[in-house]
Parts: sequence; C-alpha cells; structure tokens
Amino acid sequence: MLLQRFFVRLLTMLVTLLGVAIVVFVVIRVAPGDPIAMMLPPGASNDDIARLRALYGLDKSIVQQFFIWLVGVLHGDFGTSISLRQDVLGLVFNRLPATLELATVALLMAVAIGATAAILGARSRGTALEAGIDIASGATLSIPDFLWGLVLILLFGVLVPVFDISGRVSPQLDLPFITQFYLVESILRLRFDLTWDLIKHMLMPAVALALPLAAIIAQLLKQSLKEVLDLDYVVLARVKGFSETQVILREALKNAALPTLTLVGVQFTFLIGGTVIVERLFSYEGLGNMAIDAVINRDLPLIQGIVLVFALLFVLINLAVDMMYALLNPRLRHG
Repeated sequence: MLLQRFFVRLLTMLVTLLGVAIVVFVVIRVAPGDPIAMMLPPGASNDDIARLRALYGLDKSIVQQFFIWLVGVLHGDFGTSISLRQDVLGLVFNRLPATLELATVALLMAVAIGATAAILGARSRGTALEAGIDIASGATLSIPDFLWGLVLILLFGVLVPVFDISGRVSPQLDLPFITQFYLVESILRLRFDLTWDLIKHMLMPAVALALPLAAIIAQLLKQSLKEVLDLDYVVLARVKGFSETQVILREALKNAALPTLTLVGVQFTFLIGGTVIVERLFSYEGLGNMAIDAVINRDLPLIQGIVLVFALLFVLINLAVDMMYALLNPRLRHG
C-alpha cells in the first residue's frame, strides 16, 4: 500500500514539474521586456543584437526554445545566466543552502513557539490565558512576514541595534567553509564565533518568517488537543491520577499532532517561497534574493532555474510529508 502510494505521488510529482516548467517558460517569454536590449549599450547595432539573440537561442520559436532547454535540463544543463554570465545550476546551488538554513531555522522556531502556545492554551481551557493566546495568534497571523521583517528592522536594527540587519555573515571574519551550509559547518567545526555571527544575521529574518506559521500551528494544534482531550482513553488517564500536563504530553499530543504535521509540511513550502521578500529586506544572500535580481534583469535562464528548483523543493517536501503521515497513521499504513 505504501509503495503504491509512493509511486503514484512520484508520478504526480513528475507531471507537476513538467507543468511548472512549461508555464514558467512561456510566461516569462511573453512578458514585456527584452533581456538582450538590457545587456547592450544604447548604440548597439542590429547585428550585435542578432548575434546575442542567437547566442542565447532567443532567435528560435518558443516551442523550439523549450525543447532545447528541456533536453539541457535532463542532462543537468540549466543554461547560462544572461546577467551574471555564469552557469545557472552553479549559481542556484551556491545560494540554495543559505535559503534552506534560513527556512529550517524559521520552521523550528515556528514549531517551538506554536506548540508551546497550543499546549498552554489546551492546558488552560476556558481561562483568560487561553483567550489571550487566541488573540495573540489571530493578531500575529494577520500581519504578513515581510511586515514583521520591517517591524523587526525598526526595533532591533535601528532603535535598539542588537542584531545585524544586512547580509549573511560579517565579511571581516575568517570564513574557512568548504560548503555553503555555513551554519551547519560552523557548528561541526566548533567555530562558535562564526555560529553566533551567523545567528545574529539570521535571527530577525527567521523570526519574521516564523511568526505567522507559529500562529497557524498554535491554532490548529490547540483545537486538535481540545478534541482529543475529551476522548475515553484520555479520561482514563486522568482517572489513573495523571496531571493535566502529563495527560496532554503523554496521551493526547501524539494523536493531536498528526493533522498539524501535514499542515507544517505544506506551510514549510510556502515558508520557503516567503523567503524571497524577507531575504530582500535583510539583504540576505539566499536564493530568494537572487530570484528578485533575476526578474529585474529579465535573466530568463536564471529565472527558469530558480523556479524549477523551488518547484522541486515543494514537491519533494510534500512527498516526504505524505509518506510520513502514511507511516504514522495506522489506517493509511494498513490500507
């Protein structure tokens, strides 16, 4: 049953990626603006324009361009960036680790904040504390992540300059990194001076991304906990003398967390997409920041590569969440 489910989802994933590739390829080519005209000086001749268009394959029809690009992608060649004159795949993989680290830290913060708020709310049902948590969750959810970013920049970057508001790491530090996963590598190398510097740069954008997701997690998990707490086996645990906190943590949480697990997986994909604006606000050197530059410069190969990598991340995360949910849910596991 699980194997069949996996292959069905894998086939769906491939069809989704092909659909994303077609839509993005066509849309960015019919949109106004000529990337070749942006590369050349005003006095460039028609011959210069024609040579550059031929160099990047823009002199062919959209259908021909797509199949040439698709064949290249299947061979690991995403083309050459028009604005940066570098291999697209290398540029994407150079920036992707920064975005993944930022999104992962934001997810962990969101889960920690949201789960704590949900447990406290379920623990104090019908009290002023639960009402306060509900109000705080609603207010937090109503503010988008980029606005949280602006608020954090104003508070902790301008009024009380505690954290860095620009970049990923201080350039004056010695950076002995082999990979682009700076945070992970700094911890493994026991370079906690670099770890602290990276956290100071990452904390505010991570908090801006985490707060709306934490509010969603708090609302859903608290509601699930309240439903589970009325079931017979939970009542039996109370009869056995367990405290309310023990009942929630030992009996109710593992069953109430299943719907939240699915939500977290789906929202994580949106969280990765949300890094685009937040990275721009904080000049964070991630894939989202590069995506905005690519759009501004009409860098078609780079836009295609970034969108396809984002789409691949989305479908892989959804596949992993679906498989994990199937493994944890006995009804799905046994068909």
